[in-house]
Amino acid sequence: MADLFNDETAHAAATARQPLAERLRPKALDDVVGQEHLTGPKGAIGRMVEAGKLASMVFWGPPGTGKTTIARLLADAVGLRFVGVSAVFSGVADLKKVFAEAREHARTGAQTLLFVDEIHRFNRAQQDSFLPYVEDGTVVLVGATTENPSFELNAALLSRCQVLIVKRLDEPALEQLLQRAEAEEGRTLPLTPEAREALTMSADGDGRFLLNQAETLFSVKIDEPLGPEGLRDLLHRRVAVYDKDREGHYNLISALHKSLRGSDAQAALYYLARMLTAGEEPLYVLRRLVRFASEDVGLADPQALVQCLAAKDAYDFLGSPEGELAIVQACLYLATAPKSNAAYVAQKAAWKSAKETGSLMPPMNIVNAPTKLMKNLGYGQGYAYDHDKAEGFSGDNYWPAEMRPQTYYRPVERGFEKRIAERLAYWDELRAKGGSDG
Repeated sequence: MADLFNDETAHAAATARQPLAERLRPKALDDVVGQEHLTGPKGAIGRMVEAGKLASMVFWGPPGTGKTTIARLLADAVGLRFVGVSAVFSGVADLKKVFAEAREHARTGAQTLLFVDEIHRFNRAQQDSFLPYVEDGTVVLVGATTENPSFELNAALLSRCQVLIVKRLDEPALEQLLQRAEAEEGRTLPLTPEAREALTMSADGDGRFLLNQAETLFSVKIDEPLGPEGLRDLLHRRVAVYDKDREGHYNLISALHKSLRGSDAQAALYYLARMLTAGEEPLYVLRRLVRFASEDVGLADPQALVQCLAAKDAYDFLGSPEGELAIVQACLYLATAPKSNAAYVAQKAAWKSAKETGSLMPPMNIVNAPTKLMKNLGYGQGYAYDHDKAEGFSGDNYWPAEMRPQTYYRPVERGFEKRIAERLAYWDELRAKGGSDG
């Protein structure tokens, strides 16, 4: 009896020493917050669990949103053996050992769910090593990445996996985590409503970060509830102060964006000042400015994106408050730049077209022929090398045979895009004549 008591006491002590985020790790898929589009009855994961059969998949989303937790709970939900590795710490030898063990278990009817964190950090050859084990069912692969899988993962591996987007946690989900933390600790956070909102905003959708900040607040003696300024001083992190209806953050960033789009430099500077003096994270503002440079200025002034990225580098180098002047410079540059959303519209149209046309084969003249067999099959035959032409332009066809040429990008008659429009019109004229001579 004494031994049982001692074991339970030791277990309780060990649990108490765990970080708050670990103690609050969900025990079932229903406990996962903010990802109902995946884990709910109509979500991809919910449907797979209901069917009792998992497909290999890649979770793509920001840190602190539950990717690792969902993978563990998936294995439990369908009765698979769970093995987790990190691409940061694992190499070829580690993978070989994992695959060998998975094959041994498969012989006894036990399938393995292999979770690979930071899967994009594996090189192409390492990614290829997964293919035979995924194909023969030795493992169900569940990868996690914060990077765009289209750019970071092999096409062969991607074709065998579903890509599931794990969303940044929204305010209701983050508030739910805070309430769970308070229930776990048996007390409320020592914060005013404004500071609580500021704390949630500062997490920027990262649940793990939010719980770590909450744990810090629980660990120190605070006599009176902290306001936003006191919270910032304690955590040494800028936190935004906005009105109580929780709309202030979104209202101000919307006002900044639309003032920039409307080329009102004075109003844009005012809303920028409102956000930064309220304690908004400068890097959040910079991310929005970088997005604006591509979405609303685009090629009307290609330097806009360069200015914004330079401002980000300057802020990283100088910090606050000195680096905030670089943010002001980028803001004023965007406000006074010629505007064009032609690149944004072109992206939407091209993405829609790509989804509708599937995997049409490019014309044979522009595909690679790295092997003799491919050359014999006609790959690359008839390719017109543009640099050999007098105008550096062949006018060749680059579209799949089953698809008519499309026009996605239509430059405006402003800024640098006016010159681009002239260039495109010139090439269209040459193309109509059958290309340039040379």
